[in-house]
Amino acid sequence: MSTITTQDGTQIYYKDWGAGKPVIFSHGWPLNSDSWEAQMLFLADHGFRAIAHDRRGHGRSSQPWNGNEMNTYADDLATLIETLGLTDATLIGFSTGGGEVARYIGRHGTSRVAKAALISAVPPLMVKTEANPDGLPIEVFDGLRAGSIADRSQLYRDLASGPFFGFNRPGAKVSQGMIDWFWLQGMQAGHKNAFDSIKAFSETDFTEDLKKFDVPTLILHGDDDQIVPIGAAAIAAANLVKHSTLKIYPGAPHGLTDTHKEQLNNDLLSFLKG
Repeated sequence: MSTITTQDGTQIYYKDWGAGKPVIFSHGWPLNSDSWEAQMLFLADHGFRAIAHDRRGHGRSSQPWNGNEMNTYADDLATLIETLGLTDATLIGFSTGGGEVARYIGRHGTSRVAKAALISAVPPLMVKTEANPDGLPIEVFDGLRAGSIADRSQLYRDLASGPFFGFNRPGAKVSQGMIDWFWLQGMQAGHKNAFDSIKAFSETDFTEDLKKFDVPTLILHGDDDQIVPIGAAAIAAANLVKHSTLKIYPGAPHGLTDTHKEQLNNDLLSFLKG
């Protein structure tokens, strides 16, 4: 397996497909780099070098007890980029991975970054606060934690068969394959790592990170996202990121990297070539 080692000794698995300008993908919770396969295959076929890693505690990476928070996620991403000697890269983050990309730019800048894309991403802040009234109540995330402790296998099945892909909507065409794929990736994640990550993606405030973006940025979100509401996420982020383009997919769910993969692939290709 291809791995890099972080400063605290954590082994981070990555896949590296194709050749050309690098495009680096950061995945969502509780998934791993396999969740980007449709985009990686497409872009590698179109002349780009597609790279994706399994976040610490997820997939084939090791499962450290500590470091399951955004600062360390961003530093792990920096270690990957620096170890592989990547420059002029495009960073693409989905959901939690969008937070990882934002925190990377906030902590490490854009000297190695040409463009960025935030897809169904959590920034600037998911949880509801006085300053963020459009966020989700903390009870939503407490419910995820409770479900994880009680029966995380069933929690992942319920998320995948319901709101993640929009399969709970009337007339939805349900794919058992997508449900199984989500569940399998989730169960590869360490229990402690996935549990801690709930706090990381829901309570981290990325407002100041987004203000540091100084490269062309695509912000893309479905307006029927039941996991990360578009108002507190993409729309708010677009108001903070200079040089950003907001693209909304009507009726699209959170997991649009699968449900709308052809549309997304073409939009990413246009963005990369633009």
